[in-house]
Amino acid sequence: MTHPAAVSFSALDLDALASAEGVVAALIPGDGKLDQGARRLNRLTKGAIKRAVESEGWEKMKAGEVMSLGFPSGMEAERVVLVRLDKKADRETALGAGAKLAGERGTKPLTLIAGGHGAALDLALGAALRGYDFTDHKTGDEAKPAAGISVLCAKPDEMAAAWVDRAAQAEGVFLTRDLVNEPSNVLTTTEFAARLEALRDLGCEVEVLEEDKLAELGMRCLLAVGQGSVSPSKVVVVQWKGGGDEAPLALIGKGVVFDTGGISLKPAAGMEDMTMDMGGAGTVAGAMHAIAKRKATANVVGLVGLVENMPDGGAIRPGDVVASMKGDTVEIINTDAEGRLVLCDVMWYAQERFSPAGMVDLATLTGAIIIGLGHENAGVFSNDDTFAGAFLKAAEAEGEGAWRMPLGKAYDKQLKSRVADMKNVGGRPAGSITAAQFLQRFVKDGTPWIHLDIAGVASVSKGTDLSPAGATGWGVRALDRLVRDAYENG
Repeated sequence: MTHPAAVSFSALDLDALASAEGVVAALIPGDGKLDQGARRLNRLTKGAIKRAVESEGWEKMKAGEVMSLGFPSGMEAERVVLVRLDKKADRETALGAGAKLAGERGTKPLTLIAGGHGAALDLALGAALRGYDFTDHKTGDEAKPAAGISVLCAKPDEMAAAWVDRAAQAEGVFLTRDLVNEPSNVLTTTEFAARLEALRDLGCEVEVLEEDKLAELGMRCLLAVGQGSVSPSKVVVVQWKGGGDEAPLALIGKGVVFDTGGISLKPAAGMEDMTMDMGGAGTVAGAMHAIAKRKATANVVGLVGLVENMPDGGAIRPGDVVASMKGDTVEIINTDAEGRLVLCDVMWYAQERFSPAGMVDLATLTGAIIIGLGHENAGVFSNDDTFAGAFLKAAEAEGEGAWRMPLGKAYDKQLKSRVADMKNVGGRPAGSITAAQFLQRFVKDGTPWIHLDIAGVASVSKGTDLSPAGATGWGVRALDRLVRDAYENG
């Protein structure tokens, strides 16, 4: 697993600034007033800091932007970076500023002079998240992990204690990114299950349900998706029991390790990106890691359906009719609409076994959601306004874009089948909504439910503020925040 840079906290030692290596960063408000640490930097650099903040360039800078001074005289550091950031800066600005610091330092050590600045933790988190680099399959020069981040602050013990939860969150994001970035010949269904079993090291209970057990349970929709692949289909159940006797929150992920589209074969162009079609399961894995690592006082169960959708001679065909675990029959119109077939059985199983207090499913489900929301927001569908509101609040607090989408009985008409209880697709109009309507049929009355269509946000071709190109880890922080805010005891 790729690990975030180690972050440490210590009291400000002015005399040590001259010998600090790599990059030294100072936080300066818009009015250019220098604090104790910045004044020492100014003295070491013979007034360069003061000249910088009095410059026209500084005046034009926006909150959260940085100014870099290379090879400062009087210091061992290769660079001094000035961050324009007021003490009351909002969280999104602070995270973004931290990400810019990651770009400035590369793999060099970073010393952040935070003093009593309230945004120090978010700056460190932003720097840690943006410092991710997936190099597992690159040869030649050995990849160098980023050196540590040292935060010089007024209350180091308190800051270190507060950092523990953020460090767990960053680890969860990195795990999700690693899983989503892995090629499918490496991350097979068996390998994915093995990596989830490693969560036992954090205190989780992990079960792997094999194909014979899935057949016994009646998960015929899920098994149908994987019947054309040599990789065995699996369901992995990860339980974190940090609460009391209350019902758990269930997190359910689509884990299609590669999606050819099956007999309804996708076009060749861009098919290589379908290694990320297990993004929902990857997000569940990262969220469970974060929740367990910080010892959340809540009960949470993560369930992922792991399959591969291949066009073998034994693959499911358009026109086939399959019975779900619930008992409803589904006419297969398009074998490339396979994710909902995986989710419907796992969702039903989760409710039958755990009677969850709430259920969130995540899936890179439809291209239609990208047409509607682009790569800025995940689509949020829900049968419960309170539950949806709690998630949207958590996502906003973590700066992860999410937008509520509609549901309605009128859309069910598009799913009517002549030969079965329903079709697995409803045509092009409102494609992401009809997919959610399909899933809603597998939600029991009284179960609060959210469906997150993350097709546009799980992996991106261009980097975001907090991640390089590729897997983003979207959703790990929002789900962790949801658990913290709405489900933890005490």
